[in-house]
Amino acid sequence: MNEIKFTNKIRQALNEGSRLNGDAGAHIAERLRAAREQALARRKLERSPALAWARTATAGVIGGFGGLAGFSVRLLLPTALLVAGLIAIYSAQQAQRAADIEELDALLLTDDLPIDAYLDRGFETWLKNVSSSSS
Repeated sequence: MNEIKFTNKIRQALNEGSRLNGDAGAHIAERLRAAREQALARRKLERSPALAWARTATAGVIGGFGGLAGFSVRLLLPTALLVAGLIAIYSAQQAQRAADIEELDALLLTDDLPIDAYLDRGFETWLKNVSSSSS
């Protein structure tokens, strides 16, 4: 909080100094401009090593894995994993559906009733009557 108050006081002092008239105002404005340029130059020097490291890391790590036509591994790998997961889920569901159909076929073929009985429309009503009377 003290830093914010301090920077506000400096800003106010600089604003007041820029409003001065005459030779003193021009001299102060020139000194302020030079000080600002020095501060910006120092700031750029402080940022340069970090930016150089980031550029090197980006080029070395991410840039080395560049993919087809500008696509990178960051995009292709998750997409490929998503597609592979969807294919695995679909094939598992198809296998389960086939197993259910096989089980139903086996039950129908080994049952005492003939298959034609299941196809008869009256059989459904007979089942409903039998199940309601036995309850």
